[in-house]
Amino acid sequence: MSSLLHAPVLAAASPWRFEAHPEVWFLVGSVVLLGWWARRIGPRVLPAGTPIATRFQKRAFLAATVLLLVSADWPMHDIAEDHLYSVHMVQHLSITLIVPPLFLLAMPEWLARLVVLDGGLGSRILRRMTHPVVAGLLFNALAALTHWSEVVRLSAENGAFHYSAHVAMFASALLMWMPVVSPIREHRLSPPGQMLYLFLMSVIPTIPAGWLTFAEGTVYGVYDDGFEPWGIGVVADQQTAGAIMKVLGGFYIWGIIVVKYFRFAASQRMERTGRLYGDGD
Repeated sequence: MSSLLHAPVLAAASPWRFEAHPEVWFLVGSVVLLGWWARRIGPRVLPAGTPIATRFQKRAFLAATVLLLVSADWPMHDIAEDHLYSVHMVQHLSITLIVPPLFLLAMPEWLARLVVLDGGLGSRILRRMTHPVVAGLLFNALAALTHWSEVVRLSAENGAFHYSAHVAMFASALLMWMPVVSPIREHRLSPPGQMLYLFLMSVIPTIPAGWLTFAEGTVYGVYDDGFEPWGIGVVADQQTAGAIMKVLGGFYIWGIIVVKYFRFAASQRMERTGRLYGDGD
């Protein structure tokens, strides 16, 4: 596989030169195969007339699959791995903050319980791994590790390591999002708990983001290869990466918090109105 046998690209090489990534196609194909399997098995395990998935779930699955392919395949993968750390940051935000929750929202509850063997060993392990403290620490520890200069260098120079790191990040992101959008309801936190949890998830990444944004000189020498796509220098590139992580990532999570707050406030108003109406009877 070409990207698994990846070697550093010469500075003169074009980032738009096509390179096949069969390992990415295998991953995306496996996801599509899971969706096909769900459509086949659904009528056998669900009561007659019960829809396999809602329209929203189908759209979320399509969006997540397309975004996963775009984020992990050519040309984003090649530009991110070889030339621009800011594109690398966009790639990371996509495979940790956007694609995982979309896949979780796309998964019907019956399928989730079937896959994790509800009540069995898989369910117990998943419940422990998706505990907010465990999932949050695991996700942020791995995110911090991927910003260590030696890890960045190895990721840029070794395609197999780069691919494995992305798979690990994606898996940890799935665990991190479970307390918020798990298809199994009892695995979710209460709405106030979700908002507090997401707030904490938005605070921790500001440390490496600030370090990148305000660092003097080149942080990751592997990206200082003399090739500057679109005239973006290495220092401007790393500052842009820090801003993307802090501003875009932060606003994205805070946007979710705001939406959840207004939904929770609306549900509380409806509940109070219902109690008052009941008292009036």
